[in-house]
Amino acid sequence: MAERPKSDADLPDAAVSVDRSSSQKRQVLPLTPSSPAARWALGVILWTLLVIAWGAFVRASKSGDGCGAHWPLCNGEFHPGGMPIASWIEYAHRISSGLVMPMVLWLWVLANRATEPGHILRRTARKVAIFTLIEALLGAVLVKFSLVGENSSLTRAAVMGVHLCNTLILLGFMVAFWWLARGGESVRIRGAGKLSTIFQFSMVGLILTSVSGAIAALGDTLFPAKTLAQGLRQDFSADSPTLLILRTWHPVVSVSVAVMIVVYMSGLLRSNISPAGKKYAKWVLGIVYAQLAIGVINVLLLAPVWMQIVHLVVADSIWIALLLAAFTTCARPEAVGLEQPLTETLSEPAVAGATWRDYLALTKPRVISLLLLTTLLSAFIAAGGWPGGWLLLALTFGGYAAAGAANTFNMVYDRDIDIRMERTAKRPTVTTKISARNAMIFGFALTVFSFVLLTLVANVLAASMAIAGLLFYVFIYTMGLKRRTPQNIVIGGAAGSFPPLVGYAAVANQLPALAWVLFALIFLWTPVHFWALALMIKDEYKDAGVPMLPVVKGERATVIQIGFYTILTAACSLIPIVQGEARTVYLVSAVVLNIFLIQFTAKLIQRPERPQAFKVFKYSMVYLALMFLMIAVDRARWM
Repeated sequence: MAERPKSDADLPDAAVSVDRSSSQKRQVLPLTPSSPAARWALGVILWTLLVIAWGAFVRASKSGDGCGAHWPLCNGEFHPGGMPIASWIEYAHRISSGLVMPMVLWLWVLANRATEPGHILRRTARKVAIFTLIEALLGAVLVKFSLVGENSSLTRAAVMGVHLCNTLILLGFMVAFWWLARGGESVRIRGAGKLSTIFQFSMVGLILTSVSGAIAALGDTLFPAKTLAQGLRQDFSADSPTLLILRTWHPVVSVSVAVMIVVYMSGLLRSNISPAGKKYAKWVLGIVYAQLAIGVINVLLLAPVWMQIVHLVVADSIWIALLLAAFTTCARPEAVGLEQPLTETLSEPAVAGATWRDYLALTKPRVISLLLLTTLLSAFIAAGGWPGGWLLLALTFGGYAAAGAANTFNMVYDRDIDIRMERTAKRPTVTTKISARNAMIFGFALTVFSFVLLTLVANVLAASMAIAGLLFYVFIYTMGLKRRTPQNIVIGGAAGSFPPLVGYAAVANQLPALAWVLFALIFLWTPVHFWALALMIKDEYKDAGVPMLPVVKGERATVIQIGFYTILTAACSLIPIVQGEARTVYLVSAVVLNIFLIQFTAKLIQRPERPQAFKVFKYSMVYLALMFLMIAVDRARWM
């Protein structure tokens, strides 16, 4: 070996350890992207991904008990010769996963050759070895306790969840080893200030998503559906096995976490992080969007084995890309100036102590009041009378929590435009009475509370509809449409149309045609209501850069559109009569309410001025509330 240089200045930059937590030590060999340790680490990562994919095939093909309860032997033999194909599938997984340990031990050898004692690369190699051993032991537990094959116990789901968490941690340390072996800087994510929350939240979210996904995949394997309709009935039936009921949590968790990660990565892209950091952030965004599409396809195709494997591998890819984004961005956190509203003060303390009133303001109680009213009245409509006191309380608090969480996430994301509008400039996220981090925590707490409460007191269908409305509002409207198209409120209006589905499902545990008519009524009513408001504050929207219809197309085009949707709303309100779901009381009420709505709109078209827009805005709220009230009264009279 060549004589070691006498000073760090004689070494290449990549050969100087950057471990901030220990004294500066010089490496025996330079660490570069082409170093033996880096190349071998990359190979170990790829092999581990193949092992993970094959493990998914073992579970999906129900071959986990192919070797019986024997481990490491296969049915008491060293090899499964002459045994069923399931034994060979399971045995192949054991061999491929067993090869990971010697590969990891060689990582340790390479780390010792490349660095001096105490170097972070050696410590990382030890952690890889430890979690590889734990991985093997967890696999043994699954086999020895017969938590494989057709076993559908919650114990199996729990152990699988722990197994998957360990897999992600192991994969994380492997990626960290590769990063360091190629000369990357050592990183302490917890010490990266405002960036810490971004990546810690994202990582925890991905772990929760993966665990819920493992449970969902197990349900798909053990209780396959022949049709999509049958699968949905299984999900929302009280008589279904627990694994199938738990399966409904995965789309809720995954989309929620996807929203969070998209917001975080979008914030990083708007900041002045390094080009490499932006590259990995784009990778995360691209893979997350692809994974959402794959998830939908997986559901539509009834989760075939090959699709489950693709879904899992892409999930691991998100994990790897997120880690690389964290390593690249947090290496020098002092150089990062975050400019996006969410991350700008994500972990900074608020400027003043927040009160309960500030947190209440996050939920936009005045906006929620009408949504909550339609939820409760829809329960009365479904029941044809009194739906029950406990159910109404659950709908009140659960519905408010879901809508409040959606509004909270909206405030966090829209801080940059809220500060430019007089109507929103005093929101607690703008004044920083509540930091973005605390607001996000509050929003996620409300989301969990809503889903759990509605599931326990009502049913999974009602809880899922509440969360679906939340996700549509945040993901589709706030993040996708609001800043991009003047038709934002038309499509985004579907988010405010979910409350009737929540109330109806809570009582009936199904969504018949009448429930969807109530959904459509709010969907068509929303442009009338919201564009009237937009006419009054169009200058604020213009200053904030939000392409609302009055800003982009002008007042005349807006009032014509309001008139068009007024006619559609009036027509939709009469459908319950045609269906035979409502009678005389509702018919008379609907005719009278529609006459006034059309009159107010006609006057607005004649004189598109602020006072007349204000009248349409105010009356539209009365219109919707009375429309739902009268159909509830009508049905209570004859059902």
